[in-house]
Amino acid sequence: MSLLPQFGSLIPSQSQQLLATNYLQWNNNGGGAVPANFADFAQQYLPEIYEAEVERYGNRTLSGFLKMVGAEMPMTSDQVIWSEQNRLHISYTAVAMASAGVASTLTIPVAANVINVISQNDTIVILDPATGLEAKAIVTGSGATPGSALAAGVITVTPFAGTSLTTQGFTATGLKIFVYGSDYSKGTTLAAGGAGNSAVRNSIDPVLTQFSNSPIIIRDQYVVSGSDTAQIGWVNVATEDGTDGYLWYLKAESETRLRFEDYLEMSMVEGELNASALNPLTQPGTQGLFAAIQARGNVETGFTAAQGLTEFDAILKNLDTQGAIEENMLFLQRQTSLDFDDMLAAISSGISGGVAFGLFENSSEMALNLGFSGFRRGSYDFYKTDWKYLNDASTRGAINGVNSIEGVLVPAGTSTVYDQVLGTNIRRPFLHVRYRASQTDDRRMKSWLTGSVGGASNSTLDAMEVNFLSERCLVTQAANNFVLFRGL
Repeated sequence: MSLLPQFGSLIPSQSQQLLATNYLQWNNNGGGAVPANFADFAQQYLPEIYEAEVERYGNRTLSGFLKMVGAEMPMTSDQVIWSEQNRLHISYTAVAMASAGVASTLTIPVAANVINVISQNDTIVILDPATGLEAKAIVTGSGATPGSALAAGVITVTPFAGTSLTTQGFTATGLKIFVYGSDYSKGTTLAAGGAGNSAVRNSIDPVLTQFSNSPIIIRDQYVVSGSDTAQIGWVNVATEDGTDGYLWYLKAESETRLRFEDYLEMSMVEGELNASALNPLTQPGTQGLFAAIQARGNVETGFTAAQGLTEFDAILKNLDTQGAIEENMLFLQRQTSLDFDDMLAAISSGISGGVAFGLFENSSEMALNLGFSGFRRGSYDFYKTDWKYLNDASTRGAINGVNSIEGVLVPAGTSTVYDQVLGTNIRRPFLHVRYRASQTDDRRMKSWLTGSVGGASNSTLDAMEVNFLSERCLVTQAANNFVLFRGL
């Protein structure tokens, strides 16, 4: 009669060798004849095992962009409000025209944010974008004048050429006008009401344009049971923040922290305001960098090196119409960065004896450097760098075509804005993060532990909970100086 299972059956060997017959098996067969989970003890003949992880994706973190171009400052409210200056000079677009003899009537499309402030005796330039015609005229009446019979947005003008705008060939709609000065007769006075030699001049009060943004609360958590914190593995884990050890939960906790730190920046870049009419969520959302530039900035679609400097010069001309910030940073994805390199390289392609790239001082005796880190065009300096966030396949790097973000132009330096709290003009970086903080609590980047692991327990939970929290928003000032590069 045989008894199953049999244990401790050994067959001696004349030499010192690791054989299946002279060592105990790892049996976990639940009574069966064939081991279910463990194979023969001869598994000790396994190949050499590398105990360190291979970093096949290199440094996987994506943050760092906002640290390069901005700053972080505390705030104490649920909303941050800033005011930006409007343009200094008086101009209007989409103006309609009607002529009656030499005099003409121009109608300004007044609205809640468009007010007629042109005064009688102002001298104006009239431009017709459709035909390219230009005329100069003097204002003989304005609806902005107190007591005027004209409608609020209507002015009457007499061209200096002595012929009506219709006769000169101006179209009836889509005109642009701007004030360049005034012209008064001798001995005139400026009074509240004009009669005879008296004239009325409108006093113009500057109007600030206000913008606001709301902070969002970003949270994450990592949980590991108390038993798993005591389980040692055979792989030495290591992460970008220096975490090292044979406990797998150390890696998981560290990667949760690194991922959360990336979320802090990605939320500021990708954030959107909550459209409450369509989305009943109570969270207000926040306006990120991309949304701010698309709403208040400049968007360049389909930039390629094939267009050469022509397309890029069009961007410069548009910047001339805005703040004309001299120094700018270009944060680009790989293809757009190469397009810039090709565009600049094409300028010197006809130089005899090789390609000369300015400060790189390339020559036929050296390995050719085909990259540019900076260049100057017109009155602007540009510093170019790759933006890892746009190249990473797990984020924007996997998107091509109409939805792709291929780069962003960020003005360097600071801007002057009016601070509602201080009641004065202050200088701030064009791009900066505001986070909630007070003497009681600093919510820039909080982390805390709960559970039974790591000393005295502060709960009945047999686990370790690692909590992460931040409350912040991005302030994109003077977004009209930013350029967003989008794909076709």
